[in-house]
This record gives sequence, C-alpha cells and structure tokens, in this order.
Amino acid sequence: MVIQAKALHKRYGGVVAVESLNFSVEKGRCYGLVGPNGAGKTTTMKMVYCIVLPTSGSLHVFGMDVLREPRRIKARLGVVPQENNLDPDLTTWQNLMVYARYFGLPRQLARERCREQLDFMHLSERAGTPVPDLSGGMKRRLIMSRALVNDPELIILDEPTTGLDPQVRHLIWDKLLELKDRGITLLMTTHYMDEAQKLCDEIIIMDQARRIDEGSPAELIRRHLPPYVLEVRASRGLAADILARFPGFSHQESGQSLYFYAGAAADFDGILSAWPRAEHVLRPASLEDVFLKLTGREIRA
Repeated sequence: MVIQAKALHKRYGGVVAVESLNFSVEKGRCYGLVGPNGAGKTTTMKMVYCIVLPTSGSLHVFGMDVLREPRRIKARLGVVPQENNLDPDLTTWQNLMVYARYFGLPRQLARERCREQLDFMHLSERAGTPVPDLSGGMKRRLIMSRALVNDPELIILDEPTTGLDPQVRHLIWDKLLELKDRGITLLMTTHYMDEAQKLCDEIIIMDQARRIDEGSPAELIRRHLPPYVLEVRASRGLAADILARFPGFSHQESGQSLYFYAGAAADFDGILSAWPRAEHVLRPASLEDVFLKLTGREIRA
C-alpha cells in the first residue's frame, strides 16, 4: 500500500478535525476525499504529506511512519495545495528551478525536468513570464508542473481545479488520468462531484471529521440511490400538490426543487403527465446526489 491509515485522529485543542479514520491507497490509483467544508479532508491530506502531525492512530506512507521519517516521505511525493503559493518575484521557469533545487537535483537534470513539465502542462511558451502576469489557469498549471519536478510516486491534490474555466479543468483532468496511467498514485480532495466521479477509483465521503461511507463512485451510487432522478422545479404550493398525490416516491426537497428517485425512467410518467408544463430534468443518479443525500443540502459555514 502507498498509504495506510488506521484509527487516524487529529485534535486541535478541543476541536476534533479527524476522528478514527481508516483507509488505504493502492499504487497507481486515484483516491478521493470529499465532504462539506470542515469535514476534515484537508487536515487528512496534510497529515499524509507530513505538515500536520497526527494526535493518535497510525499513518504510513510508502511503508514509512509519518512521525519518524517525514523527510524521506516528502522526497517521494508532490503536492498541489489549495492556495497559490508561487513566488511572485520569479518567472515561471525560475519557480520550477528553485523548487527542483530543493530536492537536490543536479542542475542539468533539474533543467531537463523543468522543460519536461512545462511542456507537459502546455506552459513552454510562458517560461519567461513573471508569475503576476499569468492567468489563474496558468498559475494552477504551473503549481502542478512544480509538483511533478521531483518525479514523485504520489501526488497530493487539494482541490486542484477550483475556480478554473471548463477548458483548463478538462486539461488538468486529462493530465491526471495520464499520470495515473503511468502508475503514479493520486490522493485528492474536490468539491466538484463530477470531477470525483470522473477521476477517482475510490472515494471516502467525510462529514464532521468522520468517514460516513467509502467505495467506488458506481458502488456509492448503487448503494444509496435508485438509478434515475427526476428534478422538478416547483413553487411551494405545487410541490405540496405533487407530494400529496405521489407519496410513495423516495424524494428530497431543496429550495424550489424536488428530487424524486426511481428504478426506471417510466416510473415518473404519472408525475410528468399530471404536470406536463412543470420545468424538469430526467437523468441518471450521480455521485452528487449521493453526496447531498448523505451530508444534507444545507449551507455549511
């Protein structure tokens, strides 16, 4: 196993950030941590890359204890943090070279790795551009290039595509899938359930510092929901009418939308024929539906 966590626990004073978390990550797979804000995802990631120390339990990366061998662990992984922590006083190329030297790479090898990663993330033409002159998407791609300079076996990605336009998101998805095909292991957090469903082989859903379920995206969908979802936009009065007339459906309410779940698309024919003009979407159940069912639809601070 690349990562093995057993009864992992982290407390900040009187606040429990991660409680009794167990998980393992195999080589060459993408493992996702998803959950509302404050669920403990980022704290878990920081313990894996040895920035935050566990309060109790055990955590091994590459078979090494994070408490005993953090330097050896860090040498074999790359990190893509949530925040933009590039050096604004340096160019694209200089950011990569300085980072490569942190790992003690000989200058010629460092130059080769930097060229490879700029090309990999489509940034070669921006090598001499100062960081403040890069777009948000370019900065994010540069952070990913930087994480790959030391040729890591494990890459930690904390919300890697937040705030990016669709073109850049899809580029990054393609690059992450390519890295996984090379046998590189990925551990990521994301608030985009379509991203988790596309990239992750296994997912832990966390809430209030604890694991509430785990499995592949397809397994989680099958376990918690029927195959089809009907979203109906309805005023409060219309929603009450629909629920009164069709009380047997599994459903959720959110604002002016109703979400009905059924085993076949034809099961919704009664609702659609009774209110043919109601705005609606009929679609397969998704990981986002599972996430909202398990963690709720209320806004978290």
